[in-house]
Amino acid sequence: MYRLVALAALLLTLPVSAAVPQLQAPEAVRELLTRYLDLGDVTDAPEKAAFERRMRREVPALLATEGYFSPVLVVSERAGSLWLDVDPGPRSHVDSVRIVIDGDVEPARREALIESWKLKSGEPFRQSAWDDAKQSLLADLIAVDFAAGRLQDSRAEVHPETQRVDLQVVLVAGPSYSFGELKISGLKRYSAALIERYNRSVEPGRPYSEDRLLALQTALQDTPYFGSVTVALDRTDDTGAPATADGRVKVPVLVHVRERAPYQVSLGAGFSTNTGARVEANYRNADLLGRAWELHSGVRIEQLRQTAYADVFLPPDQRRRRDGVGAAFEKSDIEDLALEGYSIGATRVQKRGSIEQRLALNWLQEKQTPKGSPTTTNRALTAQAGWTWRHAPDPLNPAEGIALQAQLGGGSKQLLSDQDFLRTYFRYAQGLPLGVSDGLFLRAELGVTFAPSSDGIPQSFLFRTGGSNSVRGYAYQSLGVPDGSAVVGGRYMMTMSAEYTHWITPAWGAAAFVDAGDAQDSRDAFDLALGYGVGARWKSPLGPLGIDLAYGQRVGKLRVDFSLAVPF
Repeated sequence: MYRLVALAALLLTLPVSAAVPQLQAPEAVRELLTRYLDLGDVTDAPEKAAFERRMRREVPALLATEGYFSPVLVVSERAGSLWLDVDPGPRSHVDSVRIVIDGDVEPARREALIESWKLKSGEPFRQSAWDDAKQSLLADLIAVDFAAGRLQDSRAEVHPETQRVDLQVVLVAGPSYSFGELKISGLKRYSAALIERYNRSVEPGRPYSEDRLLALQTALQDTPYFGSVTVALDRTDDTGAPATADGRVKVPVLVHVRERAPYQVSLGAGFSTNTGARVEANYRNADLLGRAWELHSGVRIEQLRQTAYADVFLPPDQRRRRDGVGAAFEKSDIEDLALEGYSIGATRVQKRGSIEQRLALNWLQEKQTPKGSPTTTNRALTAQAGWTWRHAPDPLNPAEGIALQAQLGGGSKQLLSDQDFLRTYFRYAQGLPLGVSDGLFLRAELGVTFAPSSDGIPQSFLFRTGGSNSVRGYAYQSLGVPDGSAVVGGRYMMTMSAEYTHWITPAWGAAAFVDAGDAQDSRDAFDLALGYGVGARWKSPLGPLGIDLAYGQRVGKLRVDFSLAVPF
């Protein structure tokens, strides 16, 4: 007897022929099993038995998440290895779906919610799809009116013999809500009135909508005043909350903010083929004089141009109008035209749907000295209006989107200007995706200044062109009206550009382009200058940057156009 027990013990301690189990399964489930199963090492008979028990427990649970409820498992030794053979069996599909929404939900809304159910009859059953469908349905319910909606019950009845699954979901809508007063916390420097200026969506008595809460949160986060913002309904005690005339429960809205430091100083350096190397310093104060006025000021020193400015912007009013006043000084020497000018003005910016409208009143005095010609001083008091419409999924990606811009402005001798003039300007830009890795970018500009002549009109109301983002292959603002050895602005301008880009990698691409344009003081002298070439593109965090090698046909020269700025 003792010898038999010893022999059995010896056999149990002997290693089996397979140390690492091998998996054999159809491709449809192999990746799932390989990713989540820990096959481990099997070195003896007890471990083989434990391995088989664990597989019979874990494999069916994994396969059930993908709708396989009748798997067959076989653990065997062959060819000197231990094998786990898995036959998942047929996949189960959704047979019936029953959705119950308890509560005072309008029939049309109830029908729309049921229709939006994602995991429909006939589709393969997956646990992830089942969970996502329930959460999506609940999210749609609580997004409008029913902030307290909840999932009361859900079940999936599996019928392995027929490979069918019956689904049932029960939602409880709860009461419908409307917005009450704002309960604001976290303010130290600013007053609650500042938040009210940005609140155009969450008004007392208005029906609850998750999108309206998000709109207020986004509007506050986009200001320079707050570092973080949270907006939510206060449902801590809504049992005794007053009801509106339509039976909604009116509850306060909690707005919690964390204020941002109002002062910001930034330094930067960069280089552009238009105006050369530059350094700049900027100072911003979001609480000027303790009134939540924004001060934007800065100095930029470039090789060909120097600028200093200071602007003060007030918070927007209830009609989304934002007023500002400012002053600027600029000095430049580009294409042998020396300019020195200062301006003061007032602006009003207003968003009207997807259109941004800008109105301005501006006084400008400018001294211009073309090389080889006498110095003149021009003055203008101008009224200006501009409209910009943009539609772009990603503003930093020009591969897709469209932008239209129009400007109108002018001055009169009767109102402190040296010349009567009316300046008009139009710009069109559009990115057209051509497949996954290719795109076409189109741009066009047209400017006309209506006046008896260009005499007495400041250069900023006339036109010069050429350079990066204009007509490549020509120096910056080199296309214009000759005056001595200088190039000055004309009353007419037109540019056109077409650029094709192929993205070799997600970040790097190659481009080919054709530009054309000119600026003149009469339509008869108009002659489009052609520029064309190739370039490299890089999708940087700041947006696409590029270097172009362009040939200016009129001047017969190659020119590199490059623009890059590095803030620090």
